[in-house]
Amino acid sequence: MDAIKTSSRRNSPREAKARVDLTPMVDLAFLLITFFMLTTALVKPQVMPLVMPEKDQPELPDFRKESQVLTLLLGSKNQIYFYEGITHPELDSTSYAAEGLRRIILEKKKRVDAQWPPSEKPDPKHPGTLKSVSKLTILIKPTREASYKNVVDALDEMNICHVAYYVLMDISEQELAFILNPGAGLSFDSKQQAAAR
Repeated sequence: MDAIKTSSRRNSPREAKARVDLTPMVDLAFLLITFFMLTTALVKPQVMPLVMPEKDQPELPDFRKESQVLTLLLGSKNQIYFYEGITHPELDSTSYAAEGLRRIILEKKKRVDAQWPPSEKPDPKHPGTLKSVSKLTILIKPTREASYKNVVDALDEMNICHVAYYVLMDISEQELAFILNPGAGLSFDSKQQAAAR
């Protein structure tokens, strides 16, 4: 026979062990997990892809014709300065409005496309089709006074105007001086000219 263990006190009240039923808490936890999983899957972030090259990689020169390049200098107070080429640039300014920056980009694109016909490349958005790609290259150089919104607006215009080749670069000291005194002109030596491309 099995021995039954009893306490030495015969008439002592038994201590009832309190048990907490965690089943509703588990249900609540799974409900919250499901809710957050669904909301994060439904809200997709809208991000513009921007690929920046690593600083450590040696740069291979990609020479463009001077007349295919438009340089945008993003200044303070929502002002954009721009010039074409680097031999005899003439500085002009515009705003971020559609009749400002967009008009400048589309006019330059039209001139470049008239001189150099666009090339045909596969369209990644529509497999099996080709799209024409302009040879226009835009250099975007924000100053320290330019806001983050200015840079994003300039990148949005590249997307709206279907500019295939654009580069986000640091602005040079010569270009900063050019903004302050456009009458003095902009001159690069051969080393600076290669760095400005």
